[in-house]
Amino acid sequence: MASKRALVILAKGAEEMETVIPVDVMRRAGIKVTVAGLAGKDPVQCSRDVMICPDASLEDAKQEGPYDMEVLKEQGNRKGLIAAICAGPTALLAHEIGFGSKVTTHPLDCLIHTSRGPETSFEFALAIVEALNRKEVAAQVKAPLVLKD
Repeated sequence: MASKRALVILAKGAEEMETVIPVDVMRRAGIKVTVAGLAGKDPVQCSRDVMICPDASLEDAKQEGPYDMEVLKEQGNRKGLIAAICAGPTALLAHEIGFGSKVTTHPLDCLIHTSRGPETSFEFALAIVEALNRKEVAAQVKAPLVLKD
């Protein structure tokens, strides 16, 4: 079976934990994650002044698709998994993605995963791993993280 692939879009002002934790957890699960800079490949200044270097620009990363998980309208149209955290669900709705689905707090509604914010970043990421792989893979990734149940 081919490795699963995920596209994480990084914009200026992003919450660091909401970006880094899901990327780290998905990579621990063997998911090939591409962090794409919305405005290009230059380092992105996040909300707490941490700079994150994208793997590629969004324009370049889209050429490498399709992905198994991403936040793009085309992904919704092809019935692929979409994930958004904190203010992300607002952006989805602003771009007419997710109408008719639950897009708040931490539900999974069909192929749309959403979560509240930094506190739920690990839970959010592990839910994505489970959706893309299996529950057993998510459990294997979770064990060394020493998270509370």
